[in-house]
Amino acid sequence: MKLLPLFDSHLHIIDPRFPVVENAGYLPPSFTVPDYLARTAAWPLVGGAVVSGSFQAFDQSYLVAALRELGEGFVGVTQLPAAVTDDEVLALAAAGVRGVRFNLRRGGSAAVADLQSMAARFHELAGWHVELYVDAAELGPMRHTLLELPAVCIDHLGLSRAGFPLLLALVERGVHVKATGFGRVDFPVEAALREIHAVNPEALMFGSDLPSTRAPRPFAASDIDRVGEALGDAGARAVLCDNARAFYRVPGSDA
Repeated sequence: MKLLPLFDSHLHIIDPRFPVVENAGYLPPSFTVPDYLARTAAWPLVGGAVVSGSFQAFDQSYLVAALRELGEGFVGVTQLPAAVTDDEVLALAAAGVRGVRFNLRRGGSAAVADLQSMAARFHELAGWHVELYVDAAELGPMRHTLLELPAVCIDHLGLSRAGFPLLLALVERGVHVKATGFGRVDFPVEAALREIHAVNPEALMFGSDLPSTRAPRPFAASDIDRVGEALGDAGARAVLCDNARAFYRVPGSDA
């Protein structure tokens, strides 16, 4: 595949200068901004989205610092409690945060009961979308709620073969999907990419998931090539860069 610009829509920064909390007995190793930039130095990187993990809970200090250090082209996705004030949301938006994450698989985020009200408030305040880390097989009871939200993205291809039909139905209604965590899923990745892309070519957004905390098989550089092998150059350009830059409203995109 020829070299295409890449927007990394899902990466984690784990900086020991800032609070990290144990989650289900797991404490992640350090993975700082210099670590990330060294790991991706050979990529035609134009930006990315720093995503808060379960082990960061509601800490915002690491995220604001990481976005400042990474600079132009990088945005953030955070976790917030329902009691967060409007002023706090607007300050985070000014720092480059573009979305709020609900981690239904690992915890560390607000409760799913607060999803609808928080999503509506944050979108009205700052144009934010919602990101969900969840097995798509568990989304049935939430389907109608998700379709009422202004903008939604589901992590790691929805994780499971059992949830894939529901994931495709949500994509058909405008839900976006992270083409991330290829080592976390239990189905053939290339076939899934083709099916999602066929339903909505604007839905998929590639991300490295670096440093792949707790993944059964961590990210490999060959995962980037798999997108091109599945979708060809035109499809790969959309998935590797254009779709995410538009969804995250990155300066310089057409959004």
